[in-house]
Amino acid sequence: MQILQLKETVAFMSYRKIAMIFSAILMIASVFSLATNKLNFGLDFTGGTLIEVGFEEAADLTKLRSILDTNGYSDAVVQLYGSSRDVVIRLALREDVKMEMLGNEVLEILETGTSQKIDMRRIEFVGASVGDELAEQGGLAMLTALICILFYVAFRFEWRFAVGSVVALFHDVLLTLGLFSILGLEFDLTVLAAILAVIGYSLNDTIVVSDRIRENFRKIREGAPEEIINISLTQTLSRTFITSITTLLVLAALFFRGGELIHGFATALLFGVFVGTYSSIYVASLVALALGISKEDLMPEVIEREGEDQEAMMP
Repeated sequence: MQILQLKETVAFMSYRKIAMIFSAILMIASVFSLATNKLNFGLDFTGGTLIEVGFEEAADLTKLRSILDTNGYSDAVVQLYGSSRDVVIRLALREDVKMEMLGNEVLEILETGTSQKIDMRRIEFVGASVGDELAEQGGLAMLTALICILFYVAFRFEWRFAVGSVVALFHDVLLTLGLFSILGLEFDLTVLAAILAVIGYSLNDTIVVSDRIRENFRKIREGAPEEIINISLTQTLSRTFITSITTLLVLAALFFRGGELIHGFATALLFGVFVGTYSSIYVASLVALALGISKEDLMPEVIEREGEDQEAMMP
């Protein structure tokens, strides 16, 4: 029965060298882009002003950008917010202008340029010091999550699995950040929340795979570590596939119909689900295999009862 199981197993680890090269290329490209292009931080991190306005008719974003550019607001980011008549305008930090005066000035410029009555819905301001604090706390949140995961997996399973899990999560976070850097997408607090969610999703997949690997190391008496890992990955493949598909369907709805406000959030999660599923198979397991995981590392310790030796010697 065991031989039949091995024959029906998908040989995931036979492609580990290709997967290693593929991941290395993506990680190097991400690091290069982050070093050169950096991240396009939103107002949550850089500071600035957000103005939400409502138009009587559908807004022409190209025309609005041109009007603002002509009047000295070339840095303005203009986006639809919910409907075609609701618009959000993001302006970089201007220390010499009060928030109320800036909002009234922008509103007057748009009303003059479009000849429409425009309603001011809200105006928010984020200072530079607040943005720096948010960026620092966000980075600490991700670092703390990775450290806690390292200790949890090491305690729950084995230190080789812990290293593999953290490497996989670092891989997922780096590639997601690289995507936003390469495409120049805005990175704000919602995207940071999405990356933390990606960490949780990827960890869940990795825990399921690690648990099955440990179980099979204890059950299957014969077989190399690579064969047992392949069996474990094959057994969890249907569960991983169903979970990923259902998650992607929800995220696709958010991406296409959720509006501009959560577009970055949905983008990060969509990409994160792909790389998280990939890393739980080809990064976490590959690292554990490369570190020499074996049956002896996962067998439960046998605790001898007091007086057991004397009982064995009695006739």
